[in-house]
Amino acid sequence: MDMKIGVIKGDGIGPEIVDEAMKVLDRTAEAYGHSISYTQLLMGGASIDVNGVPLTDETLGQAKKSDAVLMGSIGGDAKTSPWYKLEPSKRPEAGLLQLRKGLNLFANLRPAVLYEELKDACPLKKEIADQGFDLMIMRELTGGLYFGKRSTEPVDGVMTARDELTYNENEIRRIAKRAFDIAMKRRKKVTSVDKANVLDSSRLWRKVVEEVAQDYPEVELEHMLVDNCAMQLVKDPAQFDVILTENMFGDILSDEASMVTGSIGMLASASLNETKFGLYEPSGGSAPDIAGKGIANPIATILSAAMMLRFSFDLDEEASAIERAVESVLRDGYRTIDIMSEGMKQIGTKEMGDRICSYISRQ
Repeated sequence: MDMKIGVIKGDGIGPEIVDEAMKVLDRTAEAYGHSISYTQLLMGGASIDVNGVPLTDETLGQAKKSDAVLMGSIGGDAKTSPWYKLEPSKRPEAGLLQLRKGLNLFANLRPAVLYEELKDACPLKKEIADQGFDLMIMRELTGGLYFGKRSTEPVDGVMTARDELTYNENEIRRIAKRAFDIAMKRRKKVTSVDKANVLDSSRLWRKVVEEVAQDYPEVELEHMLVDNCAMQLVKDPAQFDVILTENMFGDILSDEASMVTGSIGMLASASLNETKFGLYEPSGGSAPDIAGKGIANPIATILSAAMMLRFSFDLDEEASAIERAVESVLRDGYRTIDIMSEGMKQIGTKEMGDRICSYISRQ
C-alpha cells in the first residue's frame, strides 16, 4: 500500500516527537512492504511565523489531498510568545479549530491505558492502579460551546460575554454511532456523559443516544452526569470502556484521564470524519520549556501513528506491531524522563524512537 500522509510538525517539541513517529512509520512500512510519501504542512505558530496566520487555505487544501495527517503539538508559552499578543482568531490554537472544522473532524478518540510497567507512575492509590484500566473517550469535536456564536458587549452598561452551546440531533447521532461501533470492538459498554439535570442540549443528547443504543442491543449503555464522571475517573477508572460526550466535557475529561495514566506523554489521539480520513496527534501540549533538549517523550505520537494505520488504512496488524514494540521497550525498562522511575534506564527522544523501531518486525 502507498500511503500519502500530510505532516504538521507543529511547535515546541512537535518537530522532535513527529520525527520519531515518522521513523517508526518508515520502519513499519519497510517490514510490511508498504510505501509512504509525506507532505510537510505548516500550522500553528510555525505558520504564523511564515504566513502571518495559523492556517492557510493552501495548507487546508493540501491536508484534504492526503490520506491522513500526522501532527505534533502546536502553540507556545502564552506569557512570553508573541503569538499570544495577536487577536484570538490568529493565535496557534485557532488554526487547529479551523483545521478540524475544515476537515469535518467530528469524532475525537482518546485512549487512556495504564500499562502494567507504568503502574508506579499512576497518581492514584495503589489498590486502584493495580486493577489497571483501558478506556476510550469519544469526544464530539466540531459542535458545542467551542463553535457556537459568541459576543462580548455592554448590556445595560455592564460588559457581558456570551457563548452559545448548540447541538442538533444529527450531530449527536453521528458521534453516538461512532462510539457504539468502537464499543462493539472493545468490551461493549458505553457511558454517555452529559449535564441533563441542567442543560437542554444535554437532554437532547441523552434522548438521541438512547435512540442510537436501540440499534446496538449487545452494548450496555449507562448515563452519567459530567461532575460524577470526573469523580469516578479518579475513584474507579476500570469501570469505563467507551466514554461518549460533547466537546467541552470531552476536552476536560480526556485530560483528566490522561493524567491518571501517569504521563500525558503516553497518550495518543485520533480525530476522524465520516470517511477513513483522520488527523492523528499526541494528547499533550507543545511543552516549549523542554523543546530542543531531546528529552520529550515521543510515545504518544508514535501510538497516534499506530492509530492512523488502524483507522485510516485498516492495517491492524501493522498497528499492533507498533503497540507491541512500545510495550516491549517499556518492559525492558527504558524510560524518558517524564515516566522515569528507580531502577529504569533513562533515554532521550531519539533513542526511544530507535529502540521502538528495533522491536518492529513482521509476525
